[in-house]
Amino acid sequence: MKKVLAIVVIVMMSSSLTFAQKYFTKNGNVTFFSKAPLEDIKAVNKKAVCVIDAGTGAMEFAVLMKAFEFEKALMQEHFNENYVESDTYPKGAFKGKITNVSSVNFTTDGSYPVTIAGKMTIHGITKDVTAKGSIVVAGGKINGISEFTLLVADYDIEIPSVVKDKISKSIKITVNVWLEPKS
Repeated sequence: MKKVLAIVVIVMMSSSLTFAQKYFTKNGNVTFFSKAPLEDIKAVNKKAVCVIDAGTGAMEFAVLMKAFEFEKALMQEHFNENYVESDTYPKGAFKGKITNVSSVNFTTDGSYPVTIAGKMTIHGITKDVTAKGSIVVAGGKINGISEFTLLVADYDIEIPSVVKDKISKSIKITVNVWLEPKS
């Protein structure tokens, strides 16, 4: 009888993991900011796609590079043509997981600190990335928030020698996504 009960419990636990809730958005907000002597550069992308598996912590994130909007049209043109080469490398992506997903209760409102680790691909280059963030659960929706810094050189993005000393070599990335249960 104990063996039967143990088997039933194991099957129920594995079933709940298999059917873990997934959360999704296609309207996530990603901002990047570069503070530099020549000019501060800021761009916003409001079309980021993100999915999180609450059971495993697996996370995928994608942004179209041409969807970044700049204050000045010339900055946007230079970004797409000269820096990230959007026609050749149309999207940036992250694939990884919330390493401490067991500390997040996706069914109880609250704010949960998380660590995210995975692979970031930009400009055809993939690098390991680890960042701190938080998951805020509110009324069945999930808000994922993180801020981290990337080095331009890590992704083989060349800064022209004419402005090399006037443009920052690091970029602050801010992620703020509201996700809803995926049906």
